[in-house]
Amino acid sequence: MTTQEILVVKIGGAEGIDHAACAADLAAIADRRPLVVVHGVSAAVNALCAERGVPVRMLTSPTGHSSRYTNPQTRDLYVEAAESVNRALTGHLTALGIAAEGLTGANIPLLGERKSAIRALVDGRVRIIRDDYSGSITGVDVVRVLRALTRGSVAVVPPLAASADGLLNVDGDRAGAAVAAALGASDYVILSGVRGLYRRFPDESSFVPRVNRDELDSALDWAQGRMKRKVIGASEALSNGVQRVIIADGRVHMPVRAALGGHGTEFLR
Repeated sequence: MTTQEILVVKIGGAEGIDHAACAADLAAIADRRPLVVVHGVSAAVNALCAERGVPVRMLTSPTGHSSRYTNPQTRDLYVEAAESVNRALTGHLTALGIAAEGLTGANIPLLGERKSAIRALVDGRVRIIRDDYSGSITGVDVVRVLRALTRGSVAVVPPLAASADGLLNVDGDRAGAAVAAALGASDYVILSGVRGLYRRFPDESSFVPRVNRDELDSALDWAQGRMKRKVIGASEALSNGVQRVIIADGRVHMPVRAALGGHGTEFLR
């Protein structure tokens, strides 16, 4: 196995993305090349919060980026949801005859640092939030990922980072980018709930099939909402050695193979 053969796939955690259907596609790919899967958890966290009576709150930065407000109570539910989704996805792959290892608990490969003070807009004014347990990714323990791959398993990574402050909520798209870069992977696929990047979403005539590295600033201007995080993830992956990033629709039949076959927005180094 060479690291360039490794494919890293981020499966979104929003409503509408069928992890079981994605697993069937991933199983076919895992027979041909080493595979790392990073997954999101947003819908699972929302469902768990609703079940436990915990309100879902978002923070919006002064620059317009939104993120989940992860106070200690929400952090505990976030970890619970992430571990549940990880077990389910690993189980889907195992049921299809593919060896898979969920990298949770003591095997979490992402390392992070908590943002101890977050500036957020609250009622039109900038406030400092100090009890949030989201964080920035500071590193990847590649040994834990490679250990699974050398055993012939698919490594399944949750959007959690270990830190001095305990487990942190980290952005899944950027987590996938960090993993792909740390492993020296050639390809990183981000499956989302849309076809890819648009200049004027949702105008189909404005769909962007390809973004070269010198167009990344423009791509970030075009991106709206959560797509901004995906474009940032693509940019970080390319800047750190990944050759190609594809943002594509996770709701279609055989979504990963469709992305690799030219469906989606391709970001090239």
